[in-house]
Amino acid sequence: MTARAAVIGAGSWGTALANLLADKGTETIVWSYEQDVADDINGAHRNRKYLDGIDLHPSLRATPDMAQALRGADLVLSVSPSHVVRQVMAQAAAHMEPGALVVSASKGIENESLKTMDGVLADVLPADVSRTACFLSGPSFAREVGLRYPTAVTMASEDEEAAVRAQMAFQTPYFRVYTTHDVRGVELGGSVKNVIAIAAGVVEGLGYGFNTQAALITRGLAEIMRLGAALGADPRTLAGLAGIGDLILTSMGGLSRNRTVGVELGKGRSLDDILGGMVMVAEGVRTARSTHDLAQRSGVEMPIVDAVYALLFEGLNAREAIEQLMMREPKPEQD
Repeated sequence: MTARAAVIGAGSWGTALANLLADKGTETIVWSYEQDVADDINGAHRNRKYLDGIDLHPSLRATPDMAQALRGADLVLSVSPSHVVRQVMAQAAAHMEPGALVVSASKGIENESLKTMDGVLADVLPADVSRTACFLSGPSFAREVGLRYPTAVTMASEDEEAAVRAQMAFQTPYFRVYTTHDVRGVELGGSVKNVIAIAAGVVEGLGYGFNTQAALITRGLAEIMRLGAALGADPRTLAGLAGIGDLILTSMGGLSRNRTVGVELGKGRSLDDILGGMVMVAEGVRTARSTHDLAQRSGVEMPIVDAVYALLFEGLNAREAIEQLMMREPKPEQD
């Protein structure tokens, strides 16, 4: 039974999960990099910057003091944007209680190391802590979790006992948690789907219909599964919640930041202009670079990822990107 939880990151997802834990009766404190966000959570029981319109549990507290957040916590939830997880969790490691269970809910592939978050945490956490680390992923918009809409996710850990402990910490009547040992599949599925979602948004922004979107998402899944196979993921994971489930949600759901970036690119807006108007992070932009590099290093063909990379970083026109994908040399579907 979790006695006290520290949530490291006060964005929309961190706030929604912290609120879920507080709803369960777990003493929960959120570490926020931003003092004004912490003040809003403590004073108004809201996070109007990142999760506006959701009433937070009155017991939920927030602090910009890392040591205070982690004091006495036997559950630590890492939920910062993926590109700062290394820095933030290295700072957190110095204040963690012995035996604390770490759960990661960040999704992404680090640009420099090409590591998913399990590799990043293994670098910065003590060995005994990283061995039992768990990784939460699956089709779950923060706002809908905040509204208590029925949601199902996957909790992965190489340590079965830790996975069950984390499962029970988060399981509620509206938040169903499944377990798996396949950390690699869960981490890759949760990361690369954000890149495919950008492409799905581009299709919509260009004005194409359901045929094109269905083709794009299906072939995107094929690319994710090819990369997963090359890196040791279980294909059953990528056919489940953390794979196709999350891919469908992020590619088609109106709350998806990555899909929104793609829609605006398809309409002709520049990437800098789009990102400049966003409060929250679209993980797929950074992950497009690292996925492209990881695929090249692994010898895996990922034409949709390559097209998104070229669109974001090499000036490729959105309509040309789709036409190039459609005009590739014909081949069997299963190759």
